[in-house]
Amino acid sequence: MRQLLRVYKITAKNDPTALWLAILGFLLVLGASFLIGFLVNGLGTLGFWLWIATGLLSAFLTFMIVMSRRAERNAYIQIEGQAGAVGAVLDSQIRRSWRASPMPIAVNPKSRDAVYRMIGPAGVVLIGEGPSARVQQMLEDESRRIARSAPGVQIHKVRVAIDGGVRLYELLKTVYKLKKSLTRSEVSAVANRLDSLANSTALPIPKGIDPMRARPPKRKA
Repeated sequence: MRQLLRVYKITAKNDPTALWLAILGFLLVLGASFLIGFLVNGLGTLGFWLWIATGLLSAFLTFMIVMSRRAERNAYIQIEGQAGAVGAVLDSQIRRSWRASPMPIAVNPKSRDAVYRMIGPAGVVLIGEGPSARVQQMLEDESRRIARSAPGVQIHKVRVAIDGGVRLYELLKTVYKLKKSLTRSEVSAVANRLDSLANSTALPIPKGIDPMRARPPKRKA
């Protein structure tokens, strides 16, 4: 509870509307419970007070849900635009029907632009992180590779950006709204195939190496 209160205080400070939205949700749920209890059981009856007790618990839960969602949104806004921000989202809350990794499948060591991959009911979703001109070519290259490895699979390309792209806090919501095209077994088959191909073609990387800090080797004179 102390940690939650600390997070809520920070959220209310950075996002003043969050507290008012949470209070509004609290009052609406409590008011609905009061009205239902009055109409169904009458004022002052045992059933009425049971509705009030249930309403208080539901209103408190609504308050916590609203504040938690706004806190998550605020946290994503704080890291938006930084290298690896998409990986942080993919490492947090992914539905069971989707497969994703916080590690990018393609990285430009100089510009730190990156492409991430999600596989789920909508097919393969490639997520670009970086300026549009540079990351767009990376998205096209990865799309062609996947099309050759898994022909017939729907491929979607999404670019995360503050301007002219999908906002970081709306990334998962945008992906989950895509039209379904694969069954659960097909998702597993596609994911296993792409993972096996990636493992067979990838060069071994020593443990402890951060791909985001990789640098091209220096040429010998």
